Amino acid sequence: MTLYLVRHPRPDVAPGLCYGASDVPVPDAELARVHAALAKQDIPHLPVYASPLQRCALLAERLAPGRVTLDARLAEMDFGAWELRPWSAIPRSDVDAWAADLLHYRPGGAENVLDVARRVQSFVDDLRQPSALIVCHAGTIRLLTALHDGTPLEQAALQAAQTPHRIDYGQLVVLGV
Repeated sequence: MTLYLVRHPRPDVAPGLCYGASDVPVPDAELARVHAALAKQDIPHLPVYASPLQRCALLAERLAPGRVTLDARLAEMDFGAWELRPWSAIPRSDVDAWAADLLHYRPGGAENVLDVARRVQSFVDDLRQPSALIVCHAGTIRLLTALHDGTPLEQAALQAAQTPHRIDYGQLVVLGV
């Protein structure tokens, strides 16, 4: 299976804000910039899936008008009470508790990494095409990458959670070539 994974454009949020599952807007100029950059890439005509959050759905629709399947299993992690708060305003003890138990701790009382990994694995299990273009989030891309080689779910979830965040806005990551 070959997956073409695209991280959404930079959303219109203040730097340092935790926005995980929040449906934050994307400036039109940023959407156009990322679309133009991706149009220059050699991405084949494929089935297109996207997180339903507008920062992904809008880009996917520009890339494949009328051919996008939105799937909530591709959404970013829900940080509950941490959503739309500056990371600097989240108590250090809460962040430390999450770091001490990456798989099971529920940041902001919502999802944990294992919950997200289960829903992303469910999406992969249901994917029937040999190749697909997926517009989603950095966390989802890290999980898809960790799961792609058949790594067991808990190990893949931990690997994704421990992987430093180095996926740029609008970046294309190709798995399985």
